[in-house]
Amino acid sequence: MKFDFDTKVFKKEKVKMGPSDEHIVRGGRDLFPLLPKAFEGVKQIAVIGWGSQGPAQAQNLRDSLEGTGIRVKVGLRRGSSSWGAAEKVGFTESSGTLGEMMKVIAESDIILLLIADAALAKIYREVFKAIRPKATLGLSHGFLVGYLKTVGESFPKEINVIGVCPKGMGPSVRRLYEQGKTVNGAGINSSFAVEQDVTGKATDYALGWSVAIGSPFTFMTSLEMEYKSDIFGERGILLGAVHGIVEALYRRYTSQGMRPEEAFLESVESLTGPISKTISKKGIRAVYESLDGKGKAIFEQAYCASYQPCLEILAEIYDEVASGNEIRSVVMAGERFERFPMGTIDDTPMWKTGIAVRAKRVAERIPLNPFTAGVYIACMMAQVDLLIERGHVYSEVANESVIEAVDSLNPYMDYKGVAYMVDNCSTTARLGSRKWAPRFDYILNQMAFPAIDEGKAVDRQLIDRFTHNTVHEALAAAATLRPSVDIAVRG
Repeated sequence: MKFDFDTKVFKKEKVKMGPSDEHIVRGGRDLFPLLPKAFEGVKQIAVIGWGSQGPAQAQNLRDSLEGTGIRVKVGLRRGSSSWGAAEKVGFTESSGTLGEMMKVIAESDIILLLIADAALAKIYREVFKAIRPKATLGLSHGFLVGYLKTVGESFPKEINVIGVCPKGMGPSVRRLYEQGKTVNGAGINSSFAVEQDVTGKATDYALGWSVAIGSPFTFMTSLEMEYKSDIFGERGILLGAVHGIVEALYRRYTSQGMRPEEAFLESVESLTGPISKTISKKGIRAVYESLDGKGKAIFEQAYCASYQPCLEILAEIYDEVASGNEIRSVVMAGERFERFPMGTIDDTPMWKTGIAVRAKRVAERIPLNPFTAGVYIACMMAQVDLLIERGHVYSEVANESVIEAVDSLNPYMDYKGVAYMVDNCSTTARLGSRKWAPRFDYILNQMAFPAIDEGKAVDRQLIDRFTHNTVHEALAAAATLRPSVDIAVRG
């Protein structure tokens, strides 16, 4: 599927992503002077919600639009715990930058709806009633599009509907923006979409929004393709799969006689450390190429045994997302939270071991375990191949399967642990990880590891497809657009 767009404000570039040409807008602080033109006619931008994306986007927009006369105002439920949090970073009622949610929606020109997905499913009708005709509704996730599809409803016809979807969690969006104050273009990549354009300005509004929150490059998709890849991706290699993979590897290594600390080092630490860092800097194939002959043989065995089992679960996840079943399950889970609040996973022995390992970590001594790499990259490549098969553009494939993992999420997992990420990301992602991680864990133990132990021959065609996959070209192209700053998760 191809997407193209016209912009009256920003420079559109054509880039070759794998076998296809795509158009992007390259970001950077040097574009901030263009923001008033991009937001022509806009006096107030509302940021509704204070979850993962809300704090980051509100602060980034405020900083980028300083001195333009465009106000950024946060809308929350009065008396909510988030109200005080917003005040702590400078959004206040007295300054006109903080107010009651529905009132802020009604008075704003652009409304960025960044509340939790399950809550959104409950209040969207109230939101739609509050939005003025010819105003713009902005989403950073296509969840609402998918939900409306499941209930047979649609957006009000008299408003613009756009999406800007950062390929990383909110803290990453803010952290890299702050680091980018001295490095032009540092930030988190975003996709954008135009669902409805009633004013003829929706595309430039979306691109302006993306530039203002610090996206180093912005590519086009649709909100439907975005929610399919995003909800799918966080249940796959971004969170659910990596959670299941490291649980399976840790138990396998301990069962083979490794001490718990050593098993954690060879599974979790290896994956979130040298494996992810190599992919981030040099690409997926570089991990394989860095291994010696024995290491390559171990990698190939693990890769070939794990690819098909992971692909089987990933195909099921994608179908569940595309059918609306996964979206319905998130909404139903939200209705159960009062009775069954979501717990944490960090009290199990494996994650307690991780705390001790990280406390005495010496980064240079963390091994790049070829078996761990083979299992992890098999799942990553299975996700890549499935998204390509389902018609997603290469920018989306690369970001949702690789870049978001190694440049945004895995650094946080490396710093605080996979369990920390599972317990502190968005509610939709947390639910997805809890639901699907055990499936990856089980299928590796049921199918992949027995095949290895039985000495099943390496599938040379599968290895050849891996080494010659078109995604490597797409990642190389994306690397030329990558900011020179690595995210600083400490401090």
